[in-house]
Formats: sequence, C-alpha cells, structure tokens
Amino acid sequence: MIHFLDVVNWSRIWVITIVGYSVVFTALVLLIFVFRLMPKLLNLHLKRRLKKEGKIVEADAGEEQYIAGEVNAAIALALSLYFNEMHDEESNIITIKRVERRYSPWSSKIYNLNNILPPRR
Repeated sequence: MIHFLDVVNWSRIWVITIVGYSVVFTALVLLIFVFRLMPKLLNLHLKRRLKKEGKIVEADAGEEQYIAGEVNAAIALALSLYFNEMHDEESNIITIKRVERRYSPWSSKIYNLNNILPPRR
C-alpha cells in the first residue's frame, strides 16, 4: 500500500509554502487598499452626480468634510434610542399550543431492529 506522504515531492515543499503565503499576504494588502479607497471613490461619484444635477455648490478644494467621533457616537445613540422605542407593547403572557405529532417511520416502534432480526433459538 502506497502512503500519501511517500508520493509528495518534499524537495519543492518550501516553494509551495512561500508561494501560498505570498498570495494570501498580497490579497490582504490589496483588500486594505480597496477598503481605504472606497469612501473616497464613492464621495467622488456622489459629488459628480450632484454637481451634474445642480444640487451642490462647489466649496473650497482644501476643505475636507470631517465629522468627529463624538458626533458620530451621539448620532448613533440617538438613532438607536429612536428605533428601540418604535416596538409594539407586548403582553407578557406566553401561550404554548400543543401540536399534533405527525407519523414518522424513524421513531416508529414497529420498524425497530428486533423485528428485522430472526428469532433466537
């Protein structure tokens, strides 16, 4: 019987390992760049569309829109409180309805192992 480890060409194992790690590392670096550039690209597209529709007035080129973290946290808290209050008031009564069990041959006693085996002598 041939074993799997005997078939592997161990002289090239380091090349395969280095290539595998480099592919994964390169993919992760590319994903970092994509996620960092995505907001800038979306804002650029939005500004072009709004400028085309005439709904935006050109501001100073050096002025970048920035919202502090505290402001973002306050907005998120206000939205969370607003949406949590929109739930319906529920009665605190739990109702449990009994459901009829359907027939299943998996749990039936007539199909168990004792009926299949021949009787002992």
